[in-house]
Amino acid sequence: MRPVTLFLATLLVSVSALAAASADPALAAAIASPQRTAAFVARDGARHPAEELAFFGVKPDSNVLELWPGGGYWTEILAPYLAAHGHYTAVLPPTKDNGEESATVAKWNALLSAQGSRFGSIHETTLGAGHFDIAPPASADFVLTFRNLHNWMEGGYAPEAIAACFRALKPGGILGIEDHRGRNDQPQDPKAQSGYVRQDYAINLAKKAGFELVASSEINANPKDTKDYPKGVW
Repeated sequence: MRPVTLFLATLLVSVSALAAASADPALAAAIASPQRTAAFVARDGARHPAEELAFFGVKPDSNVLELWPGGGYWTEILAPYLAAHGHYTAVLPPTKDNGEESATVAKWNALLSAQGSRFGSIHETTLGAGHFDIAPPASADFVLTFRNLHNWMEGGYAPEAIAACFRALKPGGILGIEDHRGRNDQPQDPKAQSGYVRQDYAINLAKKAGFELVASSEINANPKDTKDYPKGVW
């Protein structure tokens, strides 16, 4: 059994998490870098990168896979943080015949071109329908994904994606999931077309793949989120 640390779009920051973040100068330096994208920095107050990575337990010598890094918010932090002693793998969506995902990967590649020198060596693999070989078996310390589970549910391959994470992780490795937390008083849409995922639903997906729950966090909880928008999170 491997633990899954769930973090479902979930202001309550534990003292221990803050202490761990402040005690890691390498992480603080990566977050404070003047080379980070201004629009990403502007989101730090809502996304709490130091606290979240401290909660997951990521260290500068960790082997980390980030699934679907999007425009690169976390790449700008994780890649430099891991460059000297760890390893960062970006697990990208397949882009063939998908204009939206192709545009997202193109944006991420542009970020690499602009800042790659400080990112160190980045390995790239693919996750998507029919693409589940994301890393050598039992090679990763952490598999992290930020607001992507609902996309895999929409695509109909969330169980396969979570199973791929299980295979990639070392025994005792951590799967960290952040997503938009859905309401418990409404049934979960298996396709998650609103973008919301019930926490218990996500936990059960992970358990079916062989994981066990270690912890969840409220670091990014938003009490103003009514979760009843006509177009969901969109």
